Amino acid sequence: MRRALILGVMVVGIALLLWAGWHNLRERKLAMQKARENQVVLIPDKAGAAEGEDDLAPKMRGKKAPNFTLTNLDGKKVSLADYKGRPVLINFWATWCGPCKVEMPWFEQLRNQYASQGFEILGLADDADAGKDAISKVAQKSGVTYPILLTDADGKVQQSYGGLDVLPMSFYVDRNGVIVEQTAGLGSKDMIEANIKKTIASGTETGVGGL
Repeated sequence: MRRALILGVMVVGIALLLWAGWHNLRERKLAMQKARENQVVLIPDKAGAAEGEDDLAPKMRGKKAPNFTLTNLDGKKVSLADYKGRPVLINFWATWCGPCKVEMPWFEQLRNQYASQGFEILGLADDADAGKDAISKVAQKSGVTYPILLTDADGKVQQSYGGLDVLPMSFYVDRNGVIVEQTAGLGSKDMIEANIKKTIASGTETGVGGL
């Protein structure tokens, strides 16, 4: 009787483990599908991509965030290094990108919510050729007050971050200048906040580092 009970518990345990594994796999597939539905593809059917290669894979995660110096809407030079020792969200967006404009008000709200912990957002306009006025108009309409920077026409900053195949694209940089998360496409507000919390928590033990 006891042996049968133990055997039964083991069978149930194994079944639960198998179910958990299947459930996690299903959730990941659904999350990836949702991300693909909420993004703007800049380079469809990327030439030279190996079969099965995932363009959305977070290739920059764990790497040092490349520094950049760009001009803001007031004509002033702003560098990522100016935010040394602070958690920063770098968000690439464009005036014509619908999903980008959906998340911008969320960014503004979350920026205010976590400002006391040093958190900042830098919005990098990927279509600087649209003109400063058009970019400023979209930012104002979205209620954005965080720094909006104009990328260079040569796309060097985008390339330094692995190239942008989709928009929006975000990089979460911790206090030590390390990219702790990279996301492509429109995520949920809860997911964005979770990544912000993760970024703020990362690097707190090692203290201020260098970008």
